[in-house]
Amino acid sequence: MRQFKLTSLAALTFTVLQSTAHAQTTRAPVAQYWVDISTSSMMGMDEMPNMGGLGGMMANMMTTSDRGRDGKRAQGIGNFGQTKTGLMGRYMDTALYTSRKPAGTEAVHTVPANAGLGAEPLRLVTPPREGLQGVRDEPEYPERPQVRILFYWGCSAQVKAGQPRVLDTAKLSQMDYSNFMQGRSVRDRGARAEPGHAIWPNEQQNSKVDRNASLVGEHTVTGDGILANMRFTLGAGQDFMPALDVSTTGKLSDPIRISWQSIPTARAYMHTAVSGGSDGKSGGGTEMVIWSSSEPPESGMGLMDYVSNSNVDKWLGERVLLPASATQCDIPAGIFEKGQAAMLRSIAYGSEANFSHPPRPANLAANAAFTPDWAVRVRSKSLAMNVLGQDSNMGQRGNRTRNAPTNQQQDQQDQPVPEQRTPGLLDVLPVPGVGGLLRGLFGN
Repeated sequence: MRQFKLTSLAALTFTVLQSTAHAQTTRAPVAQYWVDISTSSMMGMDEMPNMGGLGGMMANMMTTSDRGRDGKRAQGIGNFGQTKTGLMGRYMDTALYTSRKPAGTEAVHTVPANAGLGAEPLRLVTPPREGLQGVRDEPEYPERPQVRILFYWGCSAQVKAGQPRVLDTAKLSQMDYSNFMQGRSVRDRGARAEPGHAIWPNEQQNSKVDRNASLVGEHTVTGDGILANMRFTLGAGQDFMPALDVSTTGKLSDPIRISWQSIPTARAYMHTAVSGGSDGKSGGGTEMVIWSSSEPPESGMGLMDYVSNSNVDKWLGERVLLPASATQCDIPAGIFEKGQAAMLRSIAYGSEANFSHPPRPANLAANAAFTPDWAVRVRSKSLAMNVLGQDSNMGQRGNRTRNAPTNQQQDQQDQPVPEQRTPGLLDVLPVPGVGGLLRGLFGN
C-alpha cells in the first residue's frame, strides 16, 4: 500500500468543504467586471525575498485560476491568478465578460493617476485556451489513506472539554469523512480566466504591483461590447489592505499566543493552523492536527478566501469569525507538539463593493427581476502565514523587507518560466516540514 501524503489529505479536505457551497441564482448583467485585490505576507515579510527563478517557479506552481469550466487552460496569462496563491506582495486580478462578445473582447481600464499598478491604463485581453492532455480537474489519490486527524477549535490556552474530534481515515467511509469536517465554504465569485473573459494582468502587461499601490479614485472601463458608462469610484474602504502583521509567541508544547495589529478596513479575522507527522505507531502512519480560531467546530479551510459582506456578518454572529476589534487569540497548549512543523494561516476580510448601472433599487424584492447594463464587484483581503513554535515580533517588518528586491529585480523574477512540478521545491524553506504544509495549505 502506498504511503498517504499529507498534501493530498489537505487538498481532499478543501475539495469536500468547497462542495458544500450553496448555489445562487441571479440575473446576469450584460457586462460583468470582477476586481480582486490581495495583500499577502509571510513570517513578517510583505515582499517576496530575492529568490531568483525560484520565486517565479513557486508562483507558477501555486497559480490555480488559469483553468475554466471548459477544462482548458488559458495561455499568456502572466501573473494573473496570484491573488489566490498567498505569495508575498500586493496583487490584483481583473476579469471582464460581456454577453455581447461571448467569445471574448478587449478592453481598457483607466485607473487613477499614479495608481502604482505598473501600467496605465490596464489593457484587458482574452487569452487563448488549449486542451489539457491527461490532466484531470479532480486530484487523484492513492488507496485509502492511513492518517489520523485530530481537530481542535476555539481561542483558549488549554484544550476545551469535548476536544479533539478524532478521525481515522482508514476506518471510516467517505460519507463519515465528510460528516466529520462539515465545514462552511464560499463559492468563487471573483476574477477567473474563464472562457470568453478578458483579463489583467496578462502576457502583454505583466508588471508587478507596487507595494504602495492604491486604487482610490475614479475608474472607467471601455471596450467592444461594453456600454460607455461603466464608471465607478473606489474609496479607502475598497483599496488594497495593509499587510496583516501577525506575531506568535510560545513553543509547540506551550500555549501559543497569536497577536496582530488591527487593520482599520478589516471586517473580521480568522486563523487556521495545521501540522503533520508520524503518529508514533508501527506501520508509519501519519497524524494530522487541524486547529481554527472559530468558537463552534469549524475547520476554516473553506473560508481562507474572499467572503461576501453578508456571509461575514452571518459568521460573525455565529462566532465563526473573530470581530474587527480582536487583536489576539490563543492556541491550546501541546496540540502541535508531535508535529514536524506547524503553519499558521491568517486572513483579514475586507469589504466587498458592488456597482451597477442602473443602480440596484434599495427596495427591490428578493425574487424580482433586475438585469443591469453592467455590474462591477470589487473584493479585498489580507493574508499572512507564520511558522508556529518560533517567537516572532511585530514591528520588524521594515527590517525584514529592507533588503527586498527592487522593482527591476522583481520584474526579472516575474519573467515567464517553464511550468515546473519539481518534487520538494518548497522544501528549500529553512524550517523542516514546512514545504509539504505549504502545499497543503495552498490546496496544491
